[in-house]
Amino acid sequence: MLGISENSVKCQRDLETLKAPKRNQIVQWHFMARRLLLAIMVIFGIILFLPWQQNIQATGRVTTLLPEDRPQTVHSTIAGRIEKWYVMEGQYVKAGDTIVRLSEVKAEYFDPQLVERLSQQVQAKENAINAYQKKAIALLNQIAAMKRERDDKIRQINNKIRQAQLKIEADSAAVVQAKVNIQIARRQFEGVKNLYERGLKSLTEFEEKRAKLQESEAKLVSAENELATSRNDLDILHTELSLIRNQYDNQIAKAESERFNTLSEMFDAQAMLNKLRIDRENYSRRTNFYYITVPQDGYVVQAITPGVGEIVKEGDPVVSILSANHQLAVEMYIRPVDLPLIRLGNQVRFLFDGWPAFFFSGWPNISVGTFAGRVVAIDRNISENGRFRVLVKPDPDAEPWPKELQVGGGAKGIALLNVVPVWYELWRILNGFPPDLYAWGKNQDESKENALAPKAPIKRVK
Repeated sequence: MLGISENSVKCQRDLETLKAPKRNQIVQWHFMARRLLLAIMVIFGIILFLPWQQNIQATGRVTTLLPEDRPQTVHSTIAGRIEKWYVMEGQYVKAGDTIVRLSEVKAEYFDPQLVERLSQQVQAKENAINAYQKKAIALLNQIAAMKRERDDKIRQINNKIRQAQLKIEADSAAVVQAKVNIQIARRQFEGVKNLYERGLKSLTEFEEKRAKLQESEAKLVSAENELATSRNDLDILHTELSLIRNQYDNQIAKAESERFNTLSEMFDAQAMLNKLRIDRENYSRRTNFYYITVPQDGYVVQAITPGVGEIVKEGDPVVSILSANHQLAVEMYIRPVDLPLIRLGNQVRFLFDGWPAFFFSGWPNISVGTFAGRVVAIDRNISENGRFRVLVKPDPDAEPWPKELQVGGGAKGIALLNVVPVWYELWRILNGFPPDLYAWGKNQDESKENALAPKAPIKRVK
């Protein structure tokens, strides 16, 4: 067996005749299956790291971007009877074209001379207002004359008051002098009295000093009486001044009251005059509303009140018109749970009714038949269907929308969110997390910066 001898033992058997080797032999397709499984795992691993575009899907309908371009209803401004139609449904009309002609149905507008009679009433009210103005001017002059007379009277009494004040000052000085004289006379009297009691002064001198003291006391009483009289005269002058002021104030107030009453009547006349002018203008302009015209260029969609002889009221719809020059948009309704993920400027892909398309979720770049848009408005209030309305306009950098789109057509919108790896999207779905829970790449850095940025202080309203 080792080949060291020329005599070797050869033990050869026919393996093909044995069953065990056949049972334990590895079949060729086992090797192929293992290679195929390995290749699938490698491909699956590569797919896990491929970029995946998160998205939110919602239904919507085609509308116009501007409110004035949306289908509008033309209403009748006045009540009237339809006499003639000038347009038909589906017809293209321009702004100012006549749609229908109305005739009058209210009895208060049947008078052919209604505007002329109102003009006469207006002239009569204008004359009355002129009379009120002249009366008010006369009363104003009367009030000015009474004020001048009052001021003259007040100046006259003020002069008397100043004279009385000067007299009070003089009388006050006389009282002070009398008090000083009493003090001197009392000291002299006490001195003479002491000397008289000692026998150094005679009775005559003692009597003279006592008489002088009594005379000084009498002068003090007289001076005090004069001061009281002067003060009383001053009080009388003040009372007279108040009476004169009250008298003239009452007369002036009465004249002003009459003037204000005149002005009030004049203002009432002006209000009535304005009302008459408004009625005259309304009656003169009412004839212009007998013809209902087109507000802007567009197409007649539907005649809401058809026929001739129909009676319409103020504000009743007559015809519906769609603007001819309008920019299309799509309004789609987003669930409240998805609303925080939508931002102004987000890209949205649309599948329009009537246009075949193939959309691959996660890889919108390889989708076929979809059209791009940008979010321009998000409602702040929830709609009646329990969702929030989002308005999307065509993306100017992408393929334009089909010209054949009509307002009111259906559309399915796919709002494109962040780009994440496939493994992250699978992990998010398994954990039940909403889209855009975490940001990746540049968005992740911005999220960190926003999270670390200092917060502005919250102002509390007291």
